[in-house]
Amino acid sequence: MTMRVATVDIGTNSVLLLIADVRDGDLYAIVERATITRLGEGVDSTGSLSRGARERTLACIADYANQITLHRADFIAAVGTSAMRDATGGDALSDEVEAILGARPEIVSGEREARLTFDGALIGLEPTGLLAVFDIGGGSTEIIVGARVGRGAGTLSRAVSLDIGSVRLTERHVRSDPPRAVELQAIRRDIRVALRAAPKLDGRPLVGVAGTMTTLAAYCHGVVPYDPRRVHGAVLGREALSDAALALAAMPLADRRRAAGIEPQRADVIVAGALIADEICELAKAARVLVSDRGVRWGLALELVSAHGKS
Repeated sequence: MTMRVATVDIGTNSVLLLIADVRDGDLYAIVERATITRLGEGVDSTGSLSRGARERTLACIADYANQITLHRADFIAAVGTSAMRDATGGDALSDEVEAILGARPEIVSGEREARLTFDGALIGLEPTGLLAVFDIGGGSTEIIVGARVGRGAGTLSRAVSLDIGSVRLTERHVRSDPPRAVELQAIRRDIRVALRAAPKLDGRPLVGVAGTMTTLAAYCHGVVPYDPRRVHGAVLGREALSDAALALAAMPLADRRRAAGIEPQRADVIVAGALIADEICELAKAARVLVSDRGVRWGLALELVSAHGKS
């Protein structure tokens, strides 16, 4: 009999849903959803979750709960990441999510988020050996170095969670449309300071995961409408990534919202996200990045499989 699992990743910028069947220990997606709710709106300056952000997120959770019920998932798990662990009100939001979803979200540490990211991001990708995976979120960026043998789970050697994210840095520095050079310089300065705590990346293949990287891949490769099958495993050259960051930074927000491959709700924060990716590539001296459409929700699904047995 096939087991069906559902996982929800409540992030700073978006909430993601995976409903997957488990057959012979492998995951096969039935439903994948991503909804931008901007839970972390204002958290960098106020330290608390706003009422509007909570309401948007809970409305999304209610929609996802309906999908999970409709598809009769056997096991459910949820996590909350940067915004929920950083802001006042994270525990109260967990109570509200649990009442709707029937599963209490675990507010994960940056290190645990990194572990879930590493395992989830590599599902369906071929690279083995020494690797570096990075996840640019709305509030934080995780960088994980480790090794992978075959197609199984990896072994982590070091993981860090840095307080630089696309929403956080946009709210902190951007006041102009398009951003002025001094604002872009301030974003890069914050990124470079944060990256002093990053593990050594030289010589390791890079895998980029989450919405910033999948959006940049869709933009650079003209994937319209968005198709996860074309984005998962796509390659972004360093020059193409740098050019995309410069081009997007030069556009007024209205033009970014209309740009092919750019989700309109992500257009205001994609510049900061692209600059984070560009600086990580510079640190690693990487000529290319492999893009993953997977991540925390897939790593969490693997945990459910391990906990409840392979069917």
